[in-house]
Amino acid sequence: MPSPTPCLTVLAIGLACSLCDAATRSWTDVTGRKVDAEFAGMRGDSVMLKLPSGQTVPYPLSKLSAEDQAFIQTQAAGESAPASPTAPAAPPAADVKRVPIEKRVWPQQVEVPARSIEIAVVSENAAERKYLYQSEAFEFTSQAKLAGSVMKEVARTFEATRSLVDALPWGIVCKPPQGRPRFLAALYETRDDYIAAGGPENSGGVYSSGDKTFKIPFPSLGMEKRGQTYFKDDNYSNGTLVHEITHQLMDDYLAFLPKWIIEGTAEYTEMLPYKSGTFRADAHKSGLKEDTKLWEEREHFSLQIPNLEKMMTMSRDAWDAECSTPQKMRDMYHRSQLLVYFFCHLDGDGKGTRLIQFMEAAYGQVAELRAFFADPRVKRMDGGRFSYPRDFPPPDMNSETAPFKNLSILVAERPYQKLAQEIVDGYKTIGVKITVTP
Repeated sequence: MPSPTPCLTVLAIGLACSLCDAATRSWTDVTGRKVDAEFAGMRGDSVMLKLPSGQTVPYPLSKLSAEDQAFIQTQAAGESAPASPTAPAAPPAADVKRVPIEKRVWPQQVEVPARSIEIAVVSENAAERKYLYQSEAFEFTSQAKLAGSVMKEVARTFEATRSLVDALPWGIVCKPPQGRPRFLAALYETRDDYIAAGGPENSGGVYSSGDKTFKIPFPSLGMEKRGQTYFKDDNYSNGTLVHEITHQLMDDYLAFLPKWIIEGTAEYTEMLPYKSGTFRADAHKSGLKEDTKLWEEREHFSLQIPNLEKMMTMSRDAWDAECSTPQKMRDMYHRSQLLVYFFCHLDGDGKGTRLIQFMEAAYGQVAELRAFFADPRVKRMDGGRFSYPRDFPPPDMNSETAPFKNLSILVAERPYQKLAQEIVDGYKTIGVKITVTP
């Protein structure tokens, strides 16, 4: 990846400067490499470091040590550090409060706070088929009036999923897209309405990264009309909601993750037992076993991952080609779930350390991209286009390279034949028989 400035490259490879003055401190990155520099404020999610040479360069906050991140937090509280007059005085609070990687643990139960699901009715317009509701972090646009109990249940699922993703040790920062106070969701009365709004024909719901909106038709939720209002029927389901909400919450990361991680993490959250706003995250093993049993008995899916290396390094175009039918797509989702579960709970120390480190590296890519767009030299234009100086290129966003930049963290120098055997052996320890070919 091209570096924004020569000095950022110096930081990245850990070449420390030796000259110091009264305002200079030693900074350490997550790998233990050091550099001496002054704190010069924040720009987006990057720390601005002034080197002894006089140059000020950005460096992703997520790549600094826990001690340095704590130091930044004290500056956000206004204790002592000088701030750049052209940069915000502190990073976004959600990012500052990220739990240091070495202190993250897998949650047991995740319960949505009651305040999060308080529903505000913003507007209701029958003539325009537009009903607007809000919870703490989401804004819902519905084509029909929803009973208060239904809207509360929908909001509870959205907010509970946000609480879950925030609590998992993946280090995801669950915040709305830049410039928006809430995440957006659109509920469509019929499948025809849903498809007309861009929903894929073979899907029950979808997160659209283009307009940053989660879309789902009423039939996928299980709703029935009584008079002029919709209520839950006996088929009401949260599964598709949890899956797609996970995509929405991880939107910033999607450009930097292989497709199997994108779908596997969403399948993972959907797998966890859920009831009335509470996820039993500690029941992941029983959730996995229940899923695999259903796959085998109802879908006749064989628990196998053929060609592991191809699966883990598959490009977006290759993935789309592989998912040419609903059945093939289903099989790819199942294999993705098996892989993600392995890296979460069965690999190495059994604590998901390699996956957590991989997600932390992906957060570093996210932070670099945010810092790039926060730079005043970058100008956004219509249609998602942007311009930038020739000597200030953007971070790598190429879908063929960016998602695989940190894959070596997961592979950990293991030949795929060895990794395949470790996956088989890992599942054997929980009583699940799986076949994996390298």
